[in-house]
Amino acid sequence: MSSPHLYLYGVIESADLRFETDAVGGATEVRTVSHGPLSGVVSDIETTEPERNDEDVEAHDEVLRELLTRDEELTVVPMRYGMAFKNARTLKNLLRQARPVLTRSLREVEGSVELGLKVLDAEDGDLDPEAVRSAAERFDEVSEKYDDGDLFSDRLVLNRSYLVDRADTDAFDEAVESFREEFGDDVIVQYSGPWAPYSFVDVHIGVEQ
Repeated sequence: MSSPHLYLYGVIESADLRFETDAVGGATEVRTVSHGPLSGVVSDIETTEPERNDEDVEAHDEVLRELLTRDEELTVVPMRYGMAFKNARTLKNLLRQARPVLTRSLREVEGSVELGLKVLDAEDGDLDPEAVRSAAERFDEVSEKYDDGDLFSDRLVLNRSYLVDRADTDAFDEAVESFREEFGDDVIVQYSGPWAPYSFVDVHIGVEQ
């Protein structure tokens, strides 16, 4: 696909990356556009206003996840779905104007990934939520911080995103297994990641796209 427009997945410290993958809008290659100490991770796209659909939202997440798994030293500040730019010049303007907040965000999540954990009551009401939350304190010991999500179901007793140093991900895995062993068939544990740290960066950017 040939297009002058660029879709932005996230921002990393300046690097020259290029690899083939399934990207947003049917693109098959992801690369970096750099300005100063920062690089935007992009792919080509035919519009600056991409429609939101399940396939492309999943592609956005998977590109970021592939970035994290291809290079275990990489730190990425993820962008929300839907940021596209007219060309490399407008993207470089973003990297220049937002450099302070992007640099600060990179420092805040440096070397870390996001892991997701949901715990559901398998017996539909018999589980003590306080016991679950108390037992979940073991995750605090192997994470830097956590963010509580909505308990959108009566069966959902814990819904958290954890910021975990890459060096501690094995310890977090072990904590999840010990939790599963403690509660057994009383709970359903949904454990996901590693993800780009969406829940732990708060970047608001307002520039010409």
